[in-house]
Amino acid sequence: MAYDPKSVIEKGQAILGIEFGSTRIKAVLIDPEYKPIAQGSHTWENQLVNGLWTYSVESIWFGLQDCYSDLRKNVLKQYEVEIENLAAIGISAMMHGYMPFDKNGNILVPFRTWRNTNTAKAAAELSDLFVFNVPLRWSISHLYQAILDNEPHVKDIDFLTTLAGFIHWQLTGKRVLGVGDASGMIPVDPATKSYNATMVEKFDKLIAGKGYPWKLLDILPESLDAGQDAGVLTEAGARKLDITGHLKPGAPICPPEGDAGTGMVATNAVRPRTGNVSAGTSSFSMIVLEKDLKKPHEVIDIVTTPDGSPVAMVHCNNCTSDLNAWVNLFKEFEEIMGIPVDMGQLFTNLFNVALKGNPDCGGIMSYNYVSGEPVTGFADGRPLFVRSANDKFNLANFMRAIISGAIGVLKVGNDILFNEEKIKVDRITGHGGLFTTPGVGQRILGAALNSPISCMKTAGEGGPWGMAILASYLINNKKNQSLAEFLDDAVFAGDTGTSVAPTPEDVAGFNAYIENYKKCLPIEEAAVKYKK
Repeated sequence: MAYDPKSVIEKGQAILGIEFGSTRIKAVLIDPEYKPIAQGSHTWENQLVNGLWTYSVESIWFGLQDCYSDLRKNVLKQYEVEIENLAAIGISAMMHGYMPFDKNGNILVPFRTWRNTNTAKAAAELSDLFVFNVPLRWSISHLYQAILDNEPHVKDIDFLTTLAGFIHWQLTGKRVLGVGDASGMIPVDPATKSYNATMVEKFDKLIAGKGYPWKLLDILPESLDAGQDAGVLTEAGARKLDITGHLKPGAPICPPEGDAGTGMVATNAVRPRTGNVSAGTSSFSMIVLEKDLKKPHEVIDIVTTPDGSPVAMVHCNNCTSDLNAWVNLFKEFEEIMGIPVDMGQLFTNLFNVALKGNPDCGGIMSYNYVSGEPVTGFADGRPLFVRSANDKFNLANFMRAIISGAIGVLKVGNDILFNEEKIKVDRITGHGGLFTTPGVGQRILGAALNSPISCMKTAGEGGPWGMAILASYLINNKKNQSLAEFLDDAVFAGDTGTSVAPTPEDVAGFNAYIENYKKCLPIEEAAVKYKK
């Protein structure tokens, strides 16, 4: 049946999903048929403070409240009605990072985001201890690095969580986390869907001599499976979300998740042998495994779906930021030429011209390293465009090189999965800004991964829509279906999107591009060393 959006909102049947991305906080309201009926957003940027990437607590709250306010205004404009009751809420955010709090609920050090690469020593030692790849950005790496650095705040930690876990805690009073986001704090056991008991014990023994008044499980949020009770919006939480006072408390809130989990839900990629690629400010691929990997790999993280299935994740710190900077350069050119600027059309034209370039980009290379890139071994980065006098330098090859450079690191990591580990995947779905221009991002990513890439109409809704779906699963799973069954039957109803397959020439060209890319990494090293 078709639902009237105004009636849905008036009756308190709308479901709210909010996601804290790296550059935007986005909110979406969906109806009982999972269709978006209103949206809101807030633009923000991380700050480099004392050498560490962070967002202040003040900016987090201002961003959340401004995003919700934008959503409320959108509802008022479209439907002339206030949001007073919600059927359910879901909160997601960029994964990992470090948010430690004392017993009074005060943050002990500024939020350390996934983007920081200062945890190399801790991550390496923990990887050896656990016999499991522990990435630099995981919460346990940040915690142990703080211990190695003898930071005085560690003894005062009462609660350690992620950004999504923090917001959820403030809205509900519950110290919980969805299992997918929890798996980015410390490894999770797929059998128990909670923190790996053996690794927790090893960590406690490792730091026993420090004499801290806590053990690891004392300070971590409880790990919850998708669909489990995670609390309700409190009176105080409602006031923090809606400063106008219209929103009433009581809405159930599902377990908070990371942006990787919402991407899997938004692309219906939670079953084994499915996968998705998120390509925005950062990029990551998520392949749901049907068997364990043969051995740990430093560039492959093992996390979980929101319902606890193991996932091989290749995470790249950089994706479209450098690409966007180049497009803005063309925008400036249009402005000085007196040409009216339509950014959507500009992106579309530049992306489409890339398909006219040589499959190997004419020899041109682009390194999009705005920050460090652990997959290729860089603690710091410099955006870099490289060509020789003999390369085929034209606009088509330039744009193809810039787009290829945005996913070059992703290719390096996934080659290990597909070529060394022989992982099989039936469907890969793309979502994020790289896929806004139909067909282009799909074809170039398909060339990189040697696989057809699907895109769905719903993938454009992104993380907040995926989070709203998880909130819907909490209250609407009447048949006691698994998350995969719920997505297949209720949400997507068999829709697998539109698939674009690469040509053999595209695949061979990207392989040539990436071999050149890897051989020339010393140029990037020199840029990092000498360009300050």
